[in-house]
Order: sequence, then structure tokens, then C-alpha cells
Amino acid sequence: MSWKKIVLVLTVLLAVALALYFGRGSGDRSKVARAPAAVPVEVAVATRGDVELSLKLVGRVEAWSTVSLRARVSGQLQSLSFTPGAFVRKGSVLVQLDPRLLQAQLDQARGNVARGQALLQKAQADQRRYADMLARGFVSKADYDLYQANLAVARATLQSDRAGQELAQTQLDYARIVAPFDGIAGAPLVWPGAQISADDTDLVVLNQVEPVRVAFNIPEDSLPAVRAALADGAVGVQVVVAGDHAAPLTGTLEFIDNAVDATTGTIVLKARFDNAEHRLTPGQFVQVSLPTTRLADVVSVPVQALQSSSSGSFVFVLGADGKVQQRYVTTGPISAGRSVIDKGLTAGEQVVIEGQMLLIDGSAASVKQALP
Repeated sequence: MSWKKIVLVLTVLLAVALALYFGRGSGDRSKVARAPAAVPVEVAVATRGDVELSLKLVGRVEAWSTVSLRARVSGQLQSLSFTPGAFVRKGSVLVQLDPRLLQAQLDQARGNVARGQALLQKAQADQRRYADMLARGFVSKADYDLYQANLAVARATLQSDRAGQELAQTQLDYARIVAPFDGIAGAPLVWPGAQISADDTDLVVLNQVEPVRVAFNIPEDSLPAVRAALADGAVGVQVVVAGDHAAPLTGTLEFIDNAVDATTGTIVLKARFDNAEHRLTPGQFVQVSLPTTRLADVVSVPVQALQSSSSGSFVFVLGADGKVQQRYVTTGPISAGRSVIDKGLTAGEQVVIEGQMLLIDGSAASVKQALP
């Protein structure tokens, strides 16, 4: 055999060997591709218990009471004794009017009282003296009656003078405007030097913020459920303030309006909040949660577990073998981020709440995190 034939045979054998080698490797790689890795998912446990249904609404904070302070006497504004926007205590002085004219009137009234007391003492002395003289027959009954009348006039005059003194004292007291309750003072509406008219000039607005009310509207068809809840006792109301990451505030429903608004089909409700930390501000909008009905002993899952298809709602249930089952369920109401499952799940089963987009029925899954 020539060397050319030997080279040709060796070339053919090498080609066949390479074909067998790479063909077998490609088959192995296809087998690996046909065995996909487990999909990482997060799961939660279906639980059984009571679920509180509630309405999610928008409410507005109202001050417990709001007053526009006015002076009860006229005069010139002397000073302001509060910091705008600050909390003030009941009885603290907020505004002081110039008291000099009122003080002079009080001093004059006190002088009138002193004079009246002196005149009364003289009239009493005259009456006693003439009573003794009348008993001895030294004066007539007519003379005695005159001094008796003078005594009565002196008493009446003193009483009038004392009333005038009390009025002058009250007027002087009115020159100091004090807070009628604990609250937040607004911006001054007048400034020192301004002339104040009695019962006419607004000085400052004061809001009582401990406690406060939150007003909100509910649909009229929700009213029976709210009344039924009230029949069982006090109804708690929760509010969340936008941008406030602290725990929700809890108050008590205390007011249901006496009529439904015919134009909107809603009715106004109000809840009371102690607001000791001043987290609620009058005029502020808040998110309100009003419980209406309690469902007893039901199965629920996080709403993230629910998926939809043309055949209805379903969840992926993770089995003990590490594979998921696509299971159709009948859903109920949703409350606090959980959906009631009327049919299709039992308590204790694990449902996938993240990673569903990569799953099909029978897929293998590995748990990244389990949630309650």
C-alpha cells in the first residue's frame, strides 16, 4: 500500500473519531439543558383565623375647638406674649392691652367705695343717736324717719359704688387676653400699637389639638355594617399620616351624621384621637381605616400570591418534593394586604409570593425566604 493511501485511511479514521466524540458531547450538553435548575422563590404560609374587613378612606383632621380671640374692651395693643405656631397652656396671657386708662377708672371706683363707706358710717351714727333721742322724746318721729332714710340711701350708694368697683376691676382684667384652653396659637392678626375695638377686632386664632377629630365620608351602603359594629361596642379607627413612618394612630368612632348627602350618596363620620404627640394637625389629610365586619375562622394568604388567568385566580403551592402545583382558588374579601380564600387551599400550605413569572405547573423551586 502506497503512503498516499495510508494517509487517506488515517484521515478518514480521524474524522470518524472526531465526529463520534463531538456528537456524544453535544448529546450530553442537551441532556443538561433538559434538566433546568430550581427557580428561587419566596413563599408564605396560608393561615386560618379571624379577618377584620375595613374601609380604606381619606379623612381630614379637625381641631377639637377653634376660637378667634377678641378683646372685650377697647384700647391700644401693648404686647403679644405668645410665639406664633407654638403650644400655649390654658390661662396663659396671650395679649396685653394698655391698662392705664382702665387702672385709673378702677382707682376712681375704689375712691367712691371709700367715700360710700364713710357716709354709711355717719348715717349709722346719726340713726343710732336719733333713735335714742326719739326714745326720750327729744325729737319727733318725722325727724327720726329722715335719718332712717339717710341710712338706707347710704347703704344703697355704697352697694352701687362696690358694683362700679367690680365693673372697673373686670374691665381691667379684660385688658389681659388669656388662652381659654390648651392649644396651638396661629399667626397674630394685629400687632402692638394697633387700636383694638371691643368684641370686634380679631387678635389670634387658637386651635385645640388635644384631642382632635378626623372627619371622613363612607358610602351609604356601608352604614348598616358600621352601625352593626357599633352595636357590639366601641369601634376603633386607625389613621396613617403621609410621610409619617411611625405606627398608625388609633382613635374611636364617636359621631355619625344625621343625614346622607343626596348629591354624593355618602355620610359623614368622625373619630376622636387623643393626639398627645401632636402628630395630627388640623386641616391635614390622612388615610383612614374603618373596620366594618369580622370574618371568623377563614383561610387567608398575602395578596401577592394571587395570579390571574382566563380560567380564574390561581396560586402556586409548593409541595414537600420541592415542586410547585398551579392550583385554582375561589377568593373572598381583601383586608390588610391579605385575601380570604373560600375554596382551594388549606391552612399550613405554602404559596409562592415572589418568582411566579418563572414558574409553570410542576416546576422545581428553591425557597429564598419564608414569610408568615
